[in-house]
Amino acid sequence: MELSFIVSPQFEGRCLRDFLRTSGVSATLIKAVKNETGGFWVGDEPARTCDTIHAGQMVTFVLPPEKETSVEPQNIPLTIAYESKHVMVLEKPAGMAVHPTLNYKDGTLANAYMGLLRQRGEEGIFRPINRIDKDTSGLVLCAKNAYAAPLLAKNVQKLYRAVLEGELAQAEGDIIQPIARAEGSIILRTVSPEGKPSHTHYVVEQTTAEHTLVAAVPLTGRTHQLRVHFSWLGHPLAGDDLYGGKRTHIARHALHCANLEFTDPTTNQRVVVESSLPEDMQALLCQ
Repeated sequence: MELSFIVSPQFEGRCLRDFLRTSGVSATLIKAVKNETGGFWVGDEPARTCDTIHAGQMVTFVLPPEKETSVEPQNIPLTIAYESKHVMVLEKPAGMAVHPTLNYKDGTLANAYMGLLRQRGEEGIFRPINRIDKDTSGLVLCAKNAYAAPLLAKNVQKLYRAVLEGELAQAEGDIIQPIARAEGSIILRTVSPEGKPSHTHYVVEQTTAEHTLVAAVPLTGRTHQLRVHFSWLGHPLAGDDLYGGKRTHIARHALHCANLEFTDPTTNQRVVVESSLPEDMQALLCQ
Protein backbone atom coordinates (compact mmCIF):
# COMPACT_ATOMS: atom_id res chain seq x y z
CA MET A 1 0.00 0.00 0.00
CA GLU A 2 1.26 3.45 -0.92
CA LEU A 3 0.61 6.40 1.40
CA SER A 4 0.86 10.04 0.44
CA PHE A 5 0.78 13.32 2.37
CA ILE A 6 0.78 16.98 1.35
CA VAL A 7 3.27 19.14 3.25
CA SER A 8 1.36 21.83 5.16
CA PRO A 9 2.63 25.45 5.43
CA GLN A 10 3.76 24.96 9.04
CA PHE A 11 6.48 22.55 7.81
CA GLU A 12 7.94 24.94 5.25
CA GLY A 13 11.73 24.63 5.42
CA ARG A 14 11.71 21.87 8.04
CA CYS A 15 13.13 18.37 7.71
CA LEU A 16 11.17 15.43 6.32
CA ARG A 17 11.58 13.45 9.57
CA ASP A 18 9.69 16.08 11.59
CA PHE A 19 6.84 16.07 9.09
CA LEU A 20 6.59 12.27 9.06
CA ARG A 21 6.52 11.97 12.86
CA THR A 22 3.87 14.69 13.17
CA SER A 23 1.86 12.88 10.48
CA GLY A 24 1.80 9.77 12.66
CA VAL A 25 4.55 7.75 11.01
CA SER A 26 6.32 5.98 13.87
CA ALA A 27 10.10 5.76 14.17
CA THR A 28 9.85 2.00 13.72
CA LEU A 29 7.90 2.40 10.50
CA ILE A 30 10.32 5.07 9.18
CA LYS A 31 13.20 2.64 9.68
CA ALA A 32 11.30 -0.20 7.97
CA VAL A 33 10.43 1.97 4.96
CA LYS A 34 14.08 2.93 4.57
CA ASN A 35 15.27 -0.66 4.75
CA GLU A 36 12.50 -2.57 3.00
CA THR A 37 10.55 -0.50 0.47
CA GLY A 38 12.96 1.93 -1.16
CA GLY A 39 12.54 4.85 1.20
CA PHE A 40 10.62 8.12 0.90
CA TRP A 41 9.86 10.29 -2.09
CA VAL A 42 9.18 14.02 -2.23
CA GLY A 43 7.53 14.79 -5.55
CA ASP A 44 9.37 12.68 -8.13
CA GLU A 45 12.65 12.57 -6.22
CA PRO A 46 13.92 10.15 -3.55
CA ALA A 47 14.46 11.91 -0.22
CA ARG A 48 16.35 11.39 3.00
CA THR A 49 14.57 12.04 6.28
CA CYS A 50 17.05 14.84 7.02
CA ASP A 51 16.20 16.65 3.76
CA THR A 52 14.39 20.01 3.80
CA ILE A 53 10.80 20.03 2.53
CA HIS A 54 8.46 22.79 1.36
CA ALA A 55 4.76 23.53 1.66
CA GLY A 56 2.62 21.91 -1.03
CA GLN A 57 5.04 19.11 -1.84
CA MET A 58 3.76 15.53 -1.98
CA VAL A 59 5.49 12.98 0.28
CA THR A 60 4.93 9.35 -0.65
CA PHE A 61 6.14 5.94 0.55
CA VAL A 62 5.14 2.30 0.36
CA LEU A 63 4.31 0.34 3.49
CA PRO A 64 6.63 -2.62 4.15
CA PRO A 65 5.29 -6.09 3.32
CA GLU A 66 3.44 -7.81 6.14
CA LYS A 67 5.30 -10.35 8.23
CA GLU A 68 4.38 -14.02 8.23
CA THR A 69 1.53 -15.02 10.53
CA SER A 70 0.71 -18.41 12.00
CA VAL A 71 -3.02 -17.62 12.13
CA GLU A 72 -4.84 -19.91 9.71
CA PRO A 73 -7.50 -18.24 7.51
CA GLN A 74 -10.96 -19.72 8.09
CA ASN A 75 -14.29 -19.00 6.42
CA ILE A 76 -16.15 -17.83 9.51
CA PRO A 77 -18.96 -15.28 9.16
CA LEU A 78 -17.96 -11.79 10.31
CA THR A 79 -20.06 -8.74 11.13
CA ILE A 80 -18.23 -5.55 10.12
CA ALA A 81 -19.53 -2.55 12.07
CA TYR A 82 -17.24 -0.01 10.34
CA GLU A 83 -14.55 -0.04 7.69
CA SER A 84 -12.26 2.44 5.97
CA LYS A 85 -8.88 2.35 4.22
CA HIS A 86 -6.96 1.92 7.49
CA VAL A 87 -9.55 0.63 9.97
CA MET A 88 -11.98 -2.21 10.51
CA VAL A 89 -14.31 -2.57 13.50
CA LEU A 90 -15.70 -6.07 14.04
CA GLU A 91 -18.60 -7.35 16.13
CA LYS A 92 -17.38 -10.27 18.23
CA PRO A 93 -20.02 -12.65 19.57
CA ALA A 94 -19.77 -14.04 23.08
CA GLY A 95 -17.96 -17.38 23.18
CA MET A 96 -15.41 -16.53 20.47
CA ALA A 97 -11.79 -15.97 21.47
CA VAL A 98 -10.00 -13.01 19.89
CA HIS A 99 -6.69 -14.86 19.32
CA PRO A 100 -5.78 -18.55 18.99
CA THR A 101 -4.53 -20.01 22.27
CA LEU A 102 -3.68 -23.47 23.60
CA ASN A 103 -7.35 -23.96 24.49
CA TYR A 104 -8.78 -22.31 21.37
CA LYS A 105 -6.53 -23.16 18.46
CA ASP A 106 -8.93 -22.00 15.76
CA GLY A 107 -12.40 -20.58 15.29
CA THR A 108 -11.21 -17.24 16.67
CA LEU A 109 -11.81 -13.69 15.51
CA ALA A 110 -8.26 -13.69 14.14
CA ASN A 111 -8.98 -16.77 12.02
CA ALA A 112 -12.15 -15.14 10.71
CA TYR A 113 -10.31 -11.89 9.86
CA MET A 114 -7.59 -13.73 7.97
CA GLY A 115 -10.28 -15.69 6.14
CA LEU A 116 -11.93 -12.45 5.07
CA LEU A 117 -8.63 -11.13 3.70
CA ARG A 118 -8.14 -14.36 1.74
CA GLN A 119 -11.63 -14.05 0.23
CA ARG A 120 -10.85 -10.49 -0.82
CA GLY A 121 -7.44 -11.40 -2.21
CA GLU A 122 -5.75 -9.01 0.23
CA GLU A 123 -2.63 -9.34 2.36
CA GLY A 124 -2.41 -8.41 6.00
CA ILE A 125 -2.22 -9.59 9.57
CA PHE A 126 -4.68 -9.33 12.45
CA ARG A 127 -3.97 -6.22 14.56
CA PRO A 128 -6.64 -5.80 17.26
CA ILE A 129 -6.29 -2.53 19.17
CA ASN A 130 -8.63 -3.52 22.00
CA ARG A 131 -8.81 -7.10 23.24
CA ILE A 132 -11.87 -8.46 25.01
CA ASP A 133 -12.41 -11.73 26.85
CA LYS A 134 -13.82 -14.77 25.05
CA ASP A 135 -17.19 -14.43 26.79
CA THR A 136 -17.37 -10.63 26.40
CA SER A 137 -19.30 -9.59 23.32
CA GLY A 138 -19.04 -6.45 21.26
CA LEU A 139 -16.75 -4.24 19.24
CA VAL A 140 -13.11 -4.93 18.42
CA LEU A 141 -11.09 -2.20 16.70
CA CYS A 142 -8.55 -3.49 14.15
CA ALA A 143 -5.77 -1.64 12.35
CA LYS A 144 -5.33 -2.73 8.75
CA ASN A 145 -1.65 -1.83 8.61
CA ALA A 146 1.44 -0.81 10.57
CA TYR A 147 0.82 2.89 9.97
CA ALA A 148 -2.65 2.89 11.54
CA ALA A 149 -1.95 0.66 14.54
CA PRO A 150 -0.03 3.08 16.82
CA LEU A 151 -2.31 5.99 15.88
CA LEU A 152 -5.45 4.07 16.84
CA ALA A 153 -3.90 2.71 20.04
CA LYS A 154 -3.19 6.25 21.26
CA ASN A 155 -6.67 7.69 20.87
CA VAL A 156 -9.35 4.99 21.18
CA GLN A 157 -11.99 5.42 23.90
CA LYS A 158 -14.09 2.43 24.98
CA LEU A 159 -17.48 2.22 26.65
CA TYR A 160 -18.93 -1.04 27.94
CA ARG A 161 -22.39 -1.99 29.09
CA ALA A 162 -22.66 -4.48 31.93
CA VAL A 163 -25.60 -6.04 33.74
CA LEU A 164 -24.84 -6.24 37.45
CA GLU A 165 -26.52 -8.16 40.23
CA GLY A 166 -28.59 -6.05 42.61
CA GLU A 167 -29.23 -2.31 42.78
CA LEU A 168 -26.37 0.19 43.09
CA ALA A 169 -26.53 2.81 45.82
CA GLN A 170 -25.29 5.59 43.53
CA ALA A 171 -26.54 6.49 40.05
CA GLU A 172 -23.01 7.45 38.99
CA GLY A 173 -19.61 6.84 40.46
CA ASP A 174 -15.91 6.08 40.18
CA ILE A 175 -14.18 2.93 41.39
CA ILE A 176 -10.53 3.71 42.05
CA GLN A 177 -8.97 0.55 43.42
CA PRO A 178 -5.63 -1.12 42.53
CA ILE A 179 -5.80 -4.51 40.81
CA ALA A 180 -3.29 -7.35 41.13
CA ARG A 181 -3.09 -10.99 40.13
CA ALA A 182 -4.65 -13.18 42.83
CA GLU A 183 -2.12 -15.28 44.72
CA GLY A 184 -1.78 -18.79 43.31
CA SER A 185 -3.73 -18.06 40.11
CA ILE A 186 -2.68 -17.09 36.60
CA ILE A 187 -6.23 -16.02 35.67
CA LEU A 188 -7.94 -14.51 38.70
CA ARG A 189 -7.43 -10.83 39.57
CA THR A 190 -8.25 -9.06 42.82
CA VAL A 191 -8.29 -5.63 44.44
CA SER A 192 -5.05 -5.37 46.37
CA PRO A 193 -2.85 -2.58 47.81
CA GLU A 194 0.03 -4.18 45.89
CA GLY A 195 -1.83 -3.90 42.60
CA LYS A 196 -1.57 -1.43 39.73
CA PRO A 197 -3.65 1.77 39.85
CA SER A 198 -7.07 1.14 38.27
CA HIS A 199 -9.98 3.50 37.62
CA THR A 200 -13.50 2.75 36.37
CA HIS A 201 -16.26 5.33 35.83
CA TYR A 202 -19.86 4.15 35.61
CA VAL A 203 -23.38 5.50 35.10
CA VAL A 204 -26.56 3.55 35.93
CA GLU A 205 -28.86 3.31 32.90
CA GLN A 206 -31.60 0.95 34.08
CA THR A 207 -32.60 -0.88 37.25
CA THR A 208 -34.91 -3.88 37.62
CA ALA A 209 -35.90 -6.02 40.61
CA GLU A 210 -32.74 -8.13 40.32
CA HIS A 211 -30.30 -6.35 38.02
CA THR A 212 -28.75 -3.01 37.09
CA LEU A 213 -27.57 -1.98 33.63
CA VAL A 214 -24.55 0.33 33.71
CA ALA A 215 -22.46 2.11 31.13
CA ALA A 216 -18.85 1.72 32.25
CA VAL A 217 -15.64 3.33 31.02
CA PRO A 218 -12.34 1.71 32.05
CA LEU A 219 -9.99 4.68 32.40
CA THR A 220 -7.13 2.23 32.88
CA GLY A 221 -6.68 -1.06 31.05
CA ARG A 222 -6.18 -3.82 33.61
CA THR A 223 -7.07 -7.46 32.95
CA HIS A 224 -10.67 -8.17 34.03
CA GLN A 225 -10.88 -4.60 35.35
CA LEU A 226 -14.65 -4.09 35.13
CA ARG A 227 -15.38 -7.56 36.44
CA VAL A 228 -13.05 -7.13 39.41
CA HIS A 229 -14.17 -3.60 40.27
CA PHE A 230 -17.90 -4.34 40.26
CA SER A 231 -17.34 -7.52 42.26
CA TRP A 232 -15.37 -5.48 44.80
CA LEU A 233 -18.30 -3.02 44.92
CA GLY A 234 -20.57 -5.91 45.90
CA HIS A 235 -22.37 -6.09 42.56
CA PRO A 236 -20.68 -8.71 40.35
CA LEU A 237 -21.66 -9.06 36.73
CA ALA A 238 -24.56 -11.42 36.16
CA GLY A 239 -23.21 -14.77 35.00
CA ASP A 240 -19.66 -14.01 36.18
CA ASP A 241 -19.13 -17.00 38.45
CA LEU A 242 -15.37 -16.34 38.49
CA TYR A 243 -16.02 -13.18 40.50
CA GLY A 244 -19.12 -14.10 42.47
CA GLY A 245 -21.91 -13.71 39.91
CA LYS A 246 -24.69 -16.25 39.37
CA ARG A 247 -25.37 -18.13 36.15
CA THR A 248 -29.05 -18.58 36.93
CA HIS A 249 -30.25 -16.45 34.00
CA ILE A 250 -27.25 -16.12 31.68
CA ALA A 251 -24.49 -18.54 30.68
CA ARG A 252 -21.64 -15.98 30.50
CA HIS A 253 -20.60 -12.78 32.20
CA ALA A 254 -22.93 -9.99 31.09
CA LEU A 255 -20.42 -7.60 29.52
CA HIS A 256 -20.57 -5.96 26.10
CA CYS A 257 -18.18 -3.52 24.39
CA ALA A 258 -20.88 -1.17 23.16
CA ASN A 259 -19.10 1.95 21.95
CA LEU A 260 -15.73 2.79 20.40
CA GLU A 261 -14.60 6.33 19.61
CA PHE A 262 -11.37 6.96 17.71
CA THR A 263 -9.70 9.17 15.13
CA ASP A 264 -9.64 7.42 11.77
CA PRO A 265 -6.24 7.94 10.08
CA THR A 266 -8.04 7.83 6.73
CA THR A 267 -9.84 11.13 7.31
CA ASN A 268 -8.32 12.38 10.58
CA GLN A 269 -11.90 12.72 11.84
CA ARG A 270 -13.38 11.34 15.06
CA VAL A 271 -15.59 8.29 14.52
CA VAL A 272 -18.09 6.75 16.93
CA VAL A 273 -19.16 3.13 16.38
CA GLU A 274 -22.00 1.70 18.47
CA SER A 275 -23.25 -1.83 19.08
CA SER A 276 -26.66 -2.82 20.46
CA LEU A 277 -27.02 -4.81 23.66
CA PRO A 278 -27.14 -8.54 22.78
CA GLU A 279 -30.30 -10.55 23.37
CA ASP A 280 -29.02 -12.55 26.35
CA MET A 281 -28.21 -9.33 28.24
CA GLN A 282 -31.48 -7.69 27.23
CA ALA A 283 -33.33 -10.71 28.60
CA LEU A 284 -31.86 -10.09 32.05
CA LEU A 285 -33.55 -6.69 32.12
CA CYS A 286 -36.98 -8.11 31.27
CA GLN A 287 -37.30 -10.38 34.30
